[in-house]
Amino acid sequence: MSNNGSFERNGVGWQLNLLRKRLGEWLELQTSDAFNNWSIPEWLRSPWLIEIAKLIFWLILTLMILWIILQLWQVVVPYLYNLSKQRERPTRKNTHQTKELSTQAWLARAKKFQSQQNYRQGCLCLYQAMLQLLSDRGIIPQQSSRTDGEYRQLIENLPPLNAYETLLATHEQLCFSLVEATSSVFTQCQQAYQKIQASKASLP
Repeated sequence: MSNNGSFERNGVGWQLNLLRKRLGEWLELQTSDAFNNWSIPEWLRSPWLIEIAKLIFWLILTLMILWIILQLWQVVVPYLYNLSKQRERPTRKNTHQTKELSTQAWLARAKKFQSQQNYRQGCLCLYQAMLQLLSDRGIIPQQSSRTDGEYRQLIENLPPLNAYETLLATHEQLCFSLVEATSSVFTQCQQAYQKIQASKASLP
């Protein structure tokens, strides 16, 4: 047994393990002494240097935030622009046609679409008839760039306001959402137009 123990202590594996152990202890001792003796230089503790470091940090952080905002802006703005163009296109297209048709022509078209059960187009024709009627009466001249929101502001003091609102709201829903027109919706628009036609109101 003693010979075997002596062989193990004198073997290559045992010697390597011993060397590795001593090397690890030496490295631990050296690094421990280095950290214990290490200290921050006095010039790094200067208050003005600390303030400069803070300023540089906030400057870098601000630039990073601005860069992120710029990247988002470049992505979002074109999307919003295209979306607004898509929403304005039906309104401008229909409004442009009012220069070619009279009020009676729009009403005739509305009646024709009603007979075909195409209530969506019928409601849109009643909307165009309302705009043409406002133009014929000299209340609000036709403009191809004018939106429903602008019309709503112009007629806010013009009776019967609820009738105008019915046609404006229906037009917005049909052009800018997935709402489908029904027979009852067409009837509401038709009654709203009749109220507007019967009124003699004008803007002050």
